[in-house]
Amino acid sequence: MDYPDLHLVIDGDHVASRERENTPVLNPATGEAIADLPHATAADLDRALLSADRAFLGWRATAPAVRARILREGAALIRQRVDAIARVMTLEQGKPLAESRGETLFAADVIDWYAEEGRRAYGRVVPSAPGVRQLVVREPVGVSVAFTPWNFPALTPARKIGGALAAGCTLVLKAAEEAPGVAYQLVKALHDAGLPNGVLNLVFGNPEDISQHLLASPLTRKMSFTGSTQVGKVLAKRAADNLLRTTMELGGHAPVLVFADADIDQAASTLAAAKFRNAGQVCISPTRFFVQAPAFERFVDRFAAAATALRVGDGLEAGVQMGPLANARRVVAMERLIADAVSRGAVVRAGGSRIGNRGNFFAPTVITDLPDESLLMTEEPFGPVAPICSFETHSEALQRANSLPVGLAAYAFTRDNATAIAVGDGLRAGMVGVNTMAVSTPETPFGGVGWSGHGREGGIEGLDAYLETKLIAHAA
Repeated sequence: MDYPDLHLVIDGDHVASRERENTPVLNPATGEAIADLPHATAADLDRALLSADRAFLGWRATAPAVRARILREGAALIRQRVDAIARVMTLEQGKPLAESRGETLFAADVIDWYAEEGRRAYGRVVPSAPGVRQLVVREPVGVSVAFTPWNFPALTPARKIGGALAAGCTLVLKAAEEAPGVAYQLVKALHDAGLPNGVLNLVFGNPEDISQHLLASPLTRKMSFTGSTQVGKVLAKRAADNLLRTTMELGGHAPVLVFADADIDQAASTLAAAKFRNAGQVCISPTRFFVQAPAFERFVDRFAAAATALRVGDGLEAGVQMGPLANARRVVAMERLIADAVSRGAVVRAGGSRIGNRGNFFAPTVITDLPDESLLMTEEPFGPVAPICSFETHSEALQRANSLPVGLAAYAFTRDNATAIAVGDGLRAGMVGVNTMAVSTPETPFGGVGWSGHGREGGIEGLDAYLETKLIAHAA
């Protein structure tokens, strides 16, 4: 299968599952076990923290140009190994090979971006009285810990690795137990590029136990988490006990407003591709569709046709456009959300049920005529289900789009410049795309508002998250 033996990586050592608890990694397309994943013990976690603490003094003193060279060489190795890494991703997470390959290359681009931006953590000289010099300098915050989810097993770790290491911090990464192979491959590539031992450590295990242990340590100074709002609240409370710096990229439920003046066919095609990417398991996926009444039926017809035309299957097969859901829990969640909508009078226009009885396949689904209080409109579906509602006025559309406490991404499609400006200003989200879905790039900030978290990854803000600001004032 070309799936690697899995290890923890602690102080440069690759630690296998022997004499440790382990759990199976499952292929979501078949339900079959493909590897055993070692779980870190409390002693492993302490060793990872201690090694990160020891390595911090040397890594922070390493010239930014040298740190950049190691990160760039690591990114180059990831690109050289892209086909092998993409196959690992599809085996453990399910997305089609083309998507896995694209994500792996994007992860390399993210690490490259941080490599260069780490050389530009500029301070400044502040004007002062004669004989006094006031310097503002930026310094790495220290040992950092990061928790990443299963839906983007290369991109999300790359954001945290790149930001932390480029800033001069060291990192203990707890990647997702359901998709661990890709994280292991990334860490291995960076060590092969010359990363010193202890700078980057990789652990797996029971998330509850690991988060409690890592966040309670006095060695930890920064936490970065990507995941659900529910879990994020728990981790934020734990981080508060040690007053840790935090970056929280939490759940969303992205609205998209399609105005009647938009190119409806293009909007439907663009949004269908975005909605069913990674089987809808994308935190910035469009998930609440509001279409202005005059264009509603045309949009639904085009969108449902695009959904029905998608080829669903094992991501390793040629021509497959959507793979399985990553785990059986997501299938159960889709069935619950759809049943609730139908019970409230909603109409299923496409899909609506699982496919077959092997693997976690679910048909791309389109649902209309559902009330705003239905579960699909209030809970992030994180799957291939698109609820589509109509609206009349601009103010109504904005009010409904902003009605939830989350605000990660939001989108709008219109050919009217005044409308584009109004929705860009009016949508309450950390990222807004108007006539585009491209709100995630290495050079731009990624993050949300409200219950979607705080802090940013990507862009100069992603580096800043790992830096402290210090004033040095001295008199002649």
